Amino acid sequence: MKKSVTAYAPASVSNVACGFDIMGFAMEGIGDRVTVRFSEVPGVRITGVSGWGEGVALEPELNTAGPPVMALAERSGIKEGLEVEIQKGIAPGSGIGSSAASAAAAALACNELLGAGLSKRELVTYAIKGEEVASGATHADNVAPSLLGGFTLIRGYDPLDVIRLEPAVEIWYAVVHPGGGIETKSSRKLLPSLVPLRDVVTQTGNAAGLVAGLLTGDLALIGRSLQDVIVEPARAGTVAGFRETKRAALEAGALGCSISGSGPALFALAPDRHTAELVGAAMGEALERLSIPHSTYVSRIDPHGAVIIP
Repeated sequence: MKKSVTAYAPASVSNVACGFDIMGFAMEGIGDRVTVRFSEVPGVRITGVSGWGEGVALEPELNTAGPPVMALAERSGIKEGLEVEIQKGIAPGSGIGSSAASAAAAALACNELLGAGLSKRELVTYAIKGEEVASGATHADNVAPSLLGGFTLIRGYDPLDVIRLEPAVEIWYAVVHPGGGIETKSSRKLLPSLVPLRDVVTQTGNAAGLVAGLLTGDLALIGRSLQDVIVEPARAGTVAGFRETKRAALEAGALGCSISGSGPALFALAPDRHTAELVGAAMGEALERLSIPHSTYVSRIDPHGAVIIP
């Protein structure tokens, strides 16, 4: 029996403009690592957080990696204790699934260590328990792509119904993180409790159009559909340089641009690497003109999701 297992889970972009709480995709080249090992001390303990770990809770019930491990341990009925060590490659509150990556990696590592035999799709149910700690709400649009990779759709939550979409064309992205962080719980409080019917119709049409565009490879349809008339207007004021950065992305050839998750990161989709690089550079230059420090990520959508690290 293994004594220790380490898993990696990538960052992710959620909402994807029109898909609030139901759409997301995995980012390539940035993520969290979580090691789960057996311990003689009963219960689940977070023994350390490195990297972007400043201010991250060590109490397992308050750390997003804790609840998935506790739930899997209870399911397995093990007598040994479990220690969890986290290497944060994603800054908390960045809007690119920091909390979800820790939860996803923890779920995958614990599943492997305990020999639970659950699929990554089944592990979404456990990883989502960590997201509830971070946001105070049940949403899988970050943990699903972080675990499964690719572009995912959450059709429903009761019961949880996760679908991995297979785009007919390769999609690239550019993401800029303008520094700082936004607490997901606080950001969700900005959202309207009542939405006009016309906006619901528009948003539903855009979500359906985005799925259709991805599956048929219709880039123009993808671009027309990357419009958020409900959540983006409520959150735009909390993101530094939002309007200038979005305008720069679209002028550089992006299919669309919006807030990643609850922000402050912004994402843009592009049809190829060259365009994505131009878009990323344009977004960065827009922030530089505003004297806003930032990080830029340009890549294709990660097709693999969470993986066990030998």
